[in-house]
Amino acid sequence: MQLSQGFQYFLSGFNLISNKGLKRFVFIPLLINLLIFGGSLFFIVDWLTQGIAYFNDFLPSWLSWLEWLIWPIAILVILFTYSTVFSVITNFIAAPFNGLLSEKVELHLTGQRVNDDGFADLLKDVPRMLGRELSKLLYYLPKAIGFFILLWILPVAGQILWIGFTCWMFAVQYNDYPFDNHKIKFTETRHKLKQNQGLSYGFGLAVMLFTMIPIINLIVMPVAVCGATRLWVEQFRHDYRNE
Repeated sequence: MQLSQGFQYFLSGFNLISNKGLKRFVFIPLLINLLIFGGSLFFIVDWLTQGIAYFNDFLPSWLSWLEWLIWPIAILVILFTYSTVFSVITNFIAAPFNGLLSEKVELHLTGQRVNDDGFADLLKDVPRMLGRELSKLLYYLPKAIGFFILLWILPVAGQILWIGFTCWMFAVQYNDYPFDNHKIKFTETRHKLKQNQGLSYGFGLAVMLFTMIPIINLIVMPVAVCGATRLWVEQFRHDYRNE
């Protein structure tokens, strides 16, 4: 039940990004995603084409049929890992704008401001936001390396563990924006998400699946920020109203 609910929270982000009062706050995160995802995808496709062509040069003619097997496997592996790695990069760069978008979504949903700070105060807060992203990166990297190794050496189990880890990290990444806007510590954010693992993994699963879909993955970041903020408002916000 909670798994499905978490998935639905992500999907609700598609409606929120089209809201008239939120569109202008979606633009910069969307632009960053387009530039990084779109640009890097061009180079990765070129690298993949050259790599497979190089590999085929070593194959005897009677094994040429392997090319048809290599292509789908290579594409699946690229989609599997590329979406995760580049999401981390784009979110680090776009963190201040994602935080602002989350604030505006919460204002839209509740009618109450998160912060009364002006644009100058937002700029002053950028180092703290980037520091928060660095904390997430330090939390993520050691685990990512371990699970990535298991992905290649443990058949089936390694792939399942990688999927579970990816779902968790997407849930942490995007749900952290509304938590951070309320100055809630990163350790507390993770604790709260662990207490609601069904919601967290359902949300993260949705992000992972849509990030793997070409074209649609270009708008996943603002959609996920919006969906995560709705999840915060309806599931977590009441626990911190008096803090």
